[in-house]
Amino acid sequence: MASTPKQLGLMSKQTHVLNLVDADIRYTPEFYSTAVADNLFAVLLRETDWQQDTVRVFGKQHLAPRLSRWVGDAGLRYTYSGLTMEAVPWTDILLAIKGEVEQASDTSFNSVLLNYYRDGRDSNGWHSDDEPELGDQPEIASLSLGAARDFKLRHKADHQLKYTLSLDNGSLLLMRGSTQACWQHQIPKRASAGPRINLTFRSIVNRSFNK
Repeated sequence: MASTPKQLGLMSKQTHVLNLVDADIRYTPEFYSTAVADNLFAVLLRETDWQQDTVRVFGKQHLAPRLSRWVGDAGLRYTYSGLTMEAVPWTDILLAIKGEVEQASDTSFNSVLLNYYRDGRDSNGWHSDDEPELGDQPEIASLSLGAARDFKLRHKADHQLKYTLSLDNGSLLLMRGSTQACWQHQIPKRASAGPRINLTFRSIVNRSFNK
């Protein structure tokens, strides 16, 4: 395993607050420098035991259009889209990233879902991170590494309320408050897009699910 420095290279850049109703979303475009982000991408791509899960969409089973891995504290379980995952142990590099994300967001996390978008054909459909295990007002910190991809948002009660944000290499997106209850988001397909790794840090708060 590659050695992990105490500080990965966190940049003190401006955080932007998105002006959206029923949401608390903050975006830091240069959370990590390009050089650090590229290095993290290479390490995570090489060291992660990626798998392609089968998920349920509208009652039918499909192979997920991306590769994933769920990492977290011992004994945690997480269910979404008909898939129940057991957490695999933290690595040194993921613990280092988690520490800096927690410091920047002033939030503690006990798990992270890694998604590997191999190219522009890989995607993520409309959804909210609102599973019962995440509690009433989940806090989600999303770190993007690699190719920039569009992050689309739409209000659940009024689909005319939309917003699109480019998640750039090394950027951090923080969603909290009523965001998951009131908004959906997606990563649509994007022609000619390069590979991307996304890390969404979250906390399992309802331990009754971890049986």
